[in-house]
Amino acid sequence: RIIKTVVKTFKYFFGLRFEVKGLENFEVEGPAIIVSNHQSMLDMMGLMEILPDDCVQVGKKELMYAGTVGLVIYLGGVIFINRKSTSSAKMVMAEVAKTMATDNVKVWVYPEGTRNCTGDLLPFKKGAFHVAVQAQVPVIPVVYSSFTTFYNPKKNLFTSGKIKVEVLPPIETKGLTSDDVSDLTDRCFRIMRETLFRLSDRPS
Repeated sequence: RIIKTVVKTFKYFFGLRFEVKGLENFEVEGPAIIVSNHQSMLDMMGLMEILPDDCVQVGKKELMYAGTVGLVIYLGGVIFINRKSTSSAKMVMAEVAKTMATDNVKVWVYPEGTRNCTGDLLPFKKGAFHVAVQAQVPVIPVVYSSFTTFYNPKKNLFTSGKIKVEVLPPIETKGLTSDDVSDLTDRCFRIMRETLFRLSDRPS
């Protein structure tokens, strides 16, 4: 909560405005997997606008060594995964499923696996969806509108702008098995991609 309060003030320095919709969709009883698109470190400010209190994030291990950012997310309780080790990532995600049930927390995952500032989505990795099915908990998609109109590091573009954030209705996984993970992943991808284009005022 302390980190949220501090980070939320950064938006004033960067000239960012956030328009949030659908927060009521976080109000599910018990654990859940939250998945969102990931464009840049600016996501951190948007995240703090809506992050539920009973929620932890999953991130790549390299972020631990990213100076102040690494310290902040470490103190924020992020669960780190070594992406270079498939066995390590699977073990961590298995532990995430157990922790989620034991501590009754929601887990926030970026299924694209890396930052992507193209204005579209990268293919989703299935780890988060395997965990959701294994734990039989709902998946809650969160979508940020594209930053490309005011932020493009390759063109040294960074001006003030408005970011739309929408929390979509939970997708239930009760009764699903590992055979359904691919369909669940594809369904979530389609819903989030359509929402991204709508929020970004571009044709699907």
